[in-house]
Amino acid sequence: MPQTATHDVPHGADDMAELPTEAQRVRLLFPDHLGLARGKYLPTAIAARGTGHCSTLWGLGYDRSMIPAPGSHLLEGLIDVWSTPDPSTLRVGWEDDRTAVAIGDISLHGEPFPYAVRTVLQRAIDAWTSTGLTPKVGIELEAYLLEPDADGGWKRYENPRAMVYGTGIGNDPDGVLDQILDVAAASGFRIESMNAEFDESQYELTLEYDDAMRAADEAFLFRVLAREVALANGLDLTFLGKPFADLSGSGVHVNVSFVDAEGANALLGDGPDGLSELASGALAGLCAHHRALAAITAPTVNAYRRLRPAQLSGYWANWGNDHRCVANRVPIERGPGTRLENRVADGAANIHLAVAAVLTAMRLGVEGGLPCPPAETGDGFEEVNTDVCVADSLGEALDQLEADSVFVEALGVDVVANFVEIKRAEFERFTEAEGPFDPDASPTAWELSEYLPYH
Repeated sequence: MPQTATHDVPHGADDMAELPTEAQRVRLLFPDHLGLARGKYLPTAIAARGTGHCSTLWGLGYDRSMIPAPGSHLLEGLIDVWSTPDPSTLRVGWEDDRTAVAIGDISLHGEPFPYAVRTVLQRAIDAWTSTGLTPKVGIELEAYLLEPDADGGWKRYENPRAMVYGTGIGNDPDGVLDQILDVAAASGFRIESMNAEFDESQYELTLEYDDAMRAADEAFLFRVLAREVALANGLDLTFLGKPFADLSGSGVHVNVSFVDAEGANALLGDGPDGLSELASGALAGLCAHHRALAAITAPTVNAYRRLRPAQLSGYWANWGNDHRCVANRVPIERGPGTRLENRVADGAANIHLAVAAVLTAMRLGVEGGLPCPPAETGDGFEEVNTDVCVADSLGEALDQLEADSVFVEALGVDVVANFVEIKRAEFERFTEAEGPFDPDASPTAWELSEYLPYH
């Protein structure tokens, strides 16, 4: 539908002029409530004014069912929200020379839309910067490369010589990962590393750390880019948490540090682990709000097949020094590289909302003066120092999220209300099709049909 030019051109719109002269259009994307990349192509000459989108997008499930969730305005005329390009996100695109890419900020009647996940993340960042600290984030992604099978579906890409931490042609026979790296570099993404992960056809893709919003933006766009490169090669790249029953799950690790006004890493201190009171409080918050946090960072039915005991996936509400069997790992690096790594999320997580949730849980621990539990010293497989764990299903996780009123209030009552209603409908669709959820069973056809096209 044509849009009228009645909206003010945003501050910074002149930055559109900095695009390469061959850029004829801007692909204006934004992360929706499911973390999916929605948007439009706009001619460069008018891209700065932005464009409208029906707000009932925030009531859509993966199956295109429309749910009258808060923020959807489904029963109020299906009104428009407005997407305005954030000039700081403008970059050379990866489709062709004539297409640039930017991320849009979502507003309603000139105010930030409270259900938009960049709005939620900005609020979580502002809560930290108001204390004089700037959150820095680094994102690690894991994914399986897929190829078509004989039945019109997908199977694992064949790289039988692959091995964990593998590189080279034996791990990437067709050079797909090399191509992703080259295309990403040409579009200005800062890749820290790529390598084969534990199982055949599984890879790890790590982005360099940055300010929290920019890091989330980069991860959001990079997942789009990486998957589109794979699709252009007749393959697919899935970030779904547990697409295969007998193989490792794929996670998203959210690494966080804080920089003070002098540029120093505020996690460093004189504690026995070389950590500050700030770090202890942040770890306390992550453990105290572990169950609510899991609902946000593991937001699909499928996610609870990956989040099981002894799976190195963040099942238990614990933390440890250089320990991969905990939910919150403190890597061995000290100095500028000191960070806290939350390991609960998987690749179907809405990355902006997941980062906001992690930052919020950390802040609640610091501001609430919560006591930090002792570091995990058990093996993490059969011995752990806590009995608090994530839910056994998405339905139970939503109950635990709603029960944590402190976390809900801090993250945002509006966005949580929308999230819960959409996700309850999603879980109900599963149980109607498949019956009760068994976390130890194989992924169902429903899950692969519901999630694989999008994650």
